[in-house]
Amino acid sequence: MISHTQKHLTPCVGVGALSSPLEVGADRAPKAAQDLAALLNQRGCEVVELGAMGNPDEAIAAGRKACEMRVHAVAFAAASWFEDYLALDLLEECSAPVLLWSLPGMETGALCGVQQLTAYLRQLGVAYHCVYGPLENQAASKSGEDTPPLATALAFLRAAALKKRLRVARIGFGGHRVAGMTEVSANEMALKKAIGPRVVPLDLPQLLDRAQAVPREQAAGVWEKLKTRSGRCNVSDDEGLDSAQVFLAVRELVVEHGLDALTIGCYPHLMGRVCLAASLLADEGMPLGCEGDVNGAVGQLILACLTGQPTHNTDWLEPLEDGSVVFAHCGSGSFSLAENSADITLAPVRLMTQGVCALFPAKPGPVTLVNLIPRGDGYQCAVLEGEALSTDMVFPGNPLRVRFPQPTPKLIDWIHDQGIGHHWMAGYGHVAREIRHWAAIAGPPLRLLEPPER
Repeated sequence: MISHTQKHLTPCVGVGALSSPLEVGADRAPKAAQDLAALLNQRGCEVVELGAMGNPDEAIAAGRKACEMRVHAVAFAAASWFEDYLALDLLEECSAPVLLWSLPGMETGALCGVQQLTAYLRQLGVAYHCVYGPLENQAASKSGEDTPPLATALAFLRAAALKKRLRVARIGFGGHRVAGMTEVSANEMALKKAIGPRVVPLDLPQLLDRAQAVPREQAAGVWEKLKTRSGRCNVSDDEGLDSAQVFLAVRELVVEHGLDALTIGCYPHLMGRVCLAASLLADEGMPLGCEGDVNGAVGQLILACLTGQPTHNTDWLEPLEDGSVVFAHCGSGSFSLAENSADITLAPVRLMTQGVCALFPAKPGPVTLVNLIPRGDGYQCAVLEGEALSTDMVFPGNPLRVRFPQPTPKLIDWIHDQGIGHHWMAGYGHVAREIRHWAAIAGPPLRLLEPPER
């Protein structure tokens, strides 16, 4: 089973403390380094302890250790005022985004030291984020929510892990993008420069030949089990077996090429034949985007990494009178995204009336939607947060009804004015903060677009 993407990101963080020996508060640096390491470890980070740093030799040694352990970011507790070159010497050994946590203290100058350092980091173009407050009592409250300093720190660290994850990602591309759908075209060089993934071409005729070679009895096992998971089945066993064979063949290619996500040019002739593969692979942590949209597949990977759940591949369809908006596609969503499993219907795809799609209304909950398209020599990422509401089967696919904080007409104007594309990838949970940090870490080749205020 493929399962490497459908997990929450685990940031690997080098953790230490900065101080200058003469300053008030320098004696608390060793404990501050330990406390910050323990706090981040408690909240799911993989921690590399770097200890207290008060001179260049200690900073260089810590940087080499962080580099050897391939950390995604470094986090420093500022125990007192400190010389800015401590962080700079470490970063020369290990280039990574920097989290700075200033500890309170009237005479310590910790916050002054951080301000001094960020003035320098800003000029150097180093990605950083700063929080202020005590390290004590930062554990989650009774409500289950982290305190603001810890919550924003963790969001930044997850964004740093996402950057690394995407830099080494491989996106499979089988077939072609849809004719007349130019904005889903991938600029492979700009994609690599701005975000990181490389595109792996997949030979579509070979894929279909491989699917036909899958033993029917192996496909039958998948198909029979799948029918028991749905409420109704309105397709023939022949269509079901063909879709199961395609799923098994695609899964082989995923493993063979070490893919992190993929897309297949399904429209129009393969409509319905690859939809079931998308549904089943999503449950194994492998996003499969529709219509040859490499950019959309990357968007799905982003959301899958940040939420640890399968995602929706949708079009923005229709605003409703109550202010909500219906999103949907043909029916390639994971069964886990259905509000009620009894409502899942296996049916032919719309328009072409062939193959197998999983039709169901999407479950409610907080959602984040992204649209990713190329722009010049870079990329742009639009992000929206909203609340998915229960809906009827208003479209033969996986309708997702979302209410946004902003008025729908204002959002539509924003989409048109900013030249945002039509494929919206949706993941459950609010992760716009992480995406905002990730875009800042990625730098100028990636432009983040957020909607106007309410």
